[in-house]
Amino acid sequence: MHISSLTRFPIRLAAILPLAAILAAAPPAAAQEGLKIYISADMEGVVGTVTGEQLGPSGFEYERARRWMTEEVNAAIRGARASGATEIVVSDSHGNGQNLLLDELPQDITVIRSWPRPLAMMAGIDDTFDGAIFIGYHTSTDNSAGVRAHTMSSARLTSVKLNGVPVPETGLNAAIAGYFGVPIIMLSGDDAIAEEATDLLGDLETAVVKKAYGFHSAETLMPAAAYRLIEETAARAVARIEDFEPWDLGGPIELEVSFKNYRPVEVLGYLEIAERIDSHTIRYTGTDMIAVENFLTFLLNYDSNAAP
Repeated sequence: MHISSLTRFPIRLAAILPLAAILAAAPPAAAQEGLKIYISADMEGVVGTVTGEQLGPSGFEYERARRWMTEEVNAAIRGARASGATEIVVSDSHGNGQNLLLDELPQDITVIRSWPRPLAMMAGIDDTFDGAIFIGYHTSTDNSAGVRAHTMSSARLTSVKLNGVPVPETGLNAAIAGYFGVPIIMLSGDDAIAEEATDLLGDLETAVVKKAYGFHSAETLMPAAAYRLIEETAARAVARIEDFEPWDLGGPIELEVSFKNYRPVEVLGYLEIAERIDSHTIRYTGTDMIAVENFLTFLLNYDSNAAP
């Protein structure tokens, strides 16, 4: 890639430096050993993905997109390990939760798959982790920019807020990590989520693998270039892991969820713990972020016809 081409993507010049140069210039934290890193991987923000044709099993390009997603996770793992990570847990957090190609991942990590599960996209996280990385993330349903912008459900929800502030999945998941004292150190996706995440969380490393043109269009890097960028960004993030602070909202926390349709809100309003504040919006106040996430997981997954 020519350096001049970088003007089309809001990424730092350091992102194209060789990994060895990044590590050589990194602070002493780069030499740390025994770091435990959590990786939550979505797909809408992965290189090359723009429509449903890449995002689900019925799409003609899904199998290829699964490989892009898997290789982006591999790149993040390589980068994290280069800066001292020795234990890694990966959460497959897109669609059916069964997207990552297990045979093509390092065999000394663990992967969390399928749904429903406690803490949703952050299942398995606890206070033993040193940092968390978000791969393939996207903007919120409240954002007018970004490829496939939505929060939790593009088919059902029109807004999700914490303490009155609209949040993307990045915010929900950062708050879960923050409850356990774990900072978000890096995110990859399009330029719109890089901006939204930085505005919300402050300092974190971002790897922009595509520039959003619309809900279903983008200018994208080639896969190999994206993998290189993610690896180098992850290495830099882990090298300076002591610089990042958890996004801990404390408690109580007020959750507002707006639906596209009336009836879910009407029925949820029957619950004493939930308040219907307008025709499309429910409000719930939890003692902490775990209570909030448990309520949100119930809200999005309960089905009285579920079997077995």
